[in-house]
Amino acid sequence: MIGQRIKYFRELKGYSLSKLAKLAHVSKSYLSHIERDVKSNPSLHFLIKIADSLEISIDNIILTPNSVNQTDLTLDEEWEELISLAINEGASKEEFSNHLKHLKFEKWKNEQK
Repeated sequence: MIGQRIKYFRELKGYSLSKLAKLAHVSKSYLSHIERDVKSNPSLHFLIKIADSLEISIDNIILTPNSVNQTDLTLDEEWEELISLAINEGASKEEFSNHLKHLKFEKWKNEQK
């Protein structure tokens, strides 16, 4: 299950298996084994590296939709609406990703003050 979630978020980000392995500094073959559930018990250290590289919370990888409370489901629907709006307005994945990076940078810059 964890492997499927990693693969889902990797593909959502538009990353190849090789790119994610390189960003996370993990073995491509090990990552492939995890995604295909050949190996199913990755270390916490591995999961943190993957989550950081995908710029998501580790909760997104280890929590299944069934373990999320109703408040979180509402938030997910709101995110889906925002993403749909961006797509309908013609935003590409690259533009959306760049915007998120800009927001992250602005947040970091404000924290430095």
